[in-house]
Amino acid sequence: MGLWSYLGQNFLRTNRMKSPVFQLFSHQHQQAKALFLELGKEIKSSKAIALLEQLEFLELYSELLEKIHFEQKHLGYSLFFPLKTLKKSLKKIHHLKLVERGLKQREKTHVLPFESFKTYLNEQKRGMQKEAFDLMVGSSLKMWEEYLEKAHEASKGIKPLVLTTSIHQLVQEELSFLGREVSAPISTQGYRDLFEGLRKVIILENLLIHLGLNPIYLPQVHEELEQLKNGLKPWYANHLNLQSLTHFIGQQEGVSKKYLDWVKELKEEKKALSSTLEKQALSLLRKVGG
Repeated sequence: MGLWSYLGQNFLRTNRMKSPVFQLFSHQHQQAKALFLELGKEIKSSKAIALLEQLEFLELYSELLEKIHFEQKHLGYSLFFPLKTLKKSLKKIHHLKLVERGLKQREKTHVLPFESFKTYLNEQKRGMQKEAFDLMVGSSLKMWEEYLEKAHEASKGIKPLVLTTSIHQLVQEELSFLGREVSAPISTQGYRDLFEGLRKVIILENLLIHLGLNPIYLPQVHEELEQLKNGLKPWYANHLNLQSLTHFIGQQEGVSKKYLDWVKELKEEKKALSSTLEKQALSLLRKVGG
């Protein structure tokens, strides 16, 4: 039985030692700590990205605890703070991995070598991996134990109604922010905020569903949220490729035509993706905002 299913069947049972919602945190925390220990021996992009995903959930859970214990100001921030710099470092590795994928696809479809750009990316990669590795070996395991202990204490006695109310509040705050910040024409920052906001909303909605609590949205709307988030992935990858390639070109004295052609195509692709996603995003925000 998967963890989500287990939690869904057990959330409303009484006299349990641990809240099922904390069991979810504990499971994610355990996996994150294991990845942290592995990466402290050798940095690998795939495991760094996996740890980033775990940390994103742990950070959101910390925000949820702060919403539940609203009388404790900055609770979520203080809980996750020791891991915040590491998360930022791992995100750089993830972004570079997306650029590397774009480069491989370009080489495959055009049967052209892009060795100088590949060398540039490898140098960036070494720097990012060293930064992440230094953060890990320079950290104490004590921070993981303290995080688990504090989260466990804050998770005691959480009732279904309190959890539901707090999740609703977090979702509404996120959508209110997007409603204020995301407007036509959507800026680059707006698209990034939209992707991050949808990610949080979907995780929180899934948390309600898998714990056997009433979801906020109908299945059709939930599916539309997923579709928009997934539709933003190629836009994000395009943006990172264009950003990285533009920076690389800016450092060169002479630039090959193949790089200039690639930049031109990336800009055209970004424009087309933005046009399609803008209509979809504004329509969906109006729907869920209402």
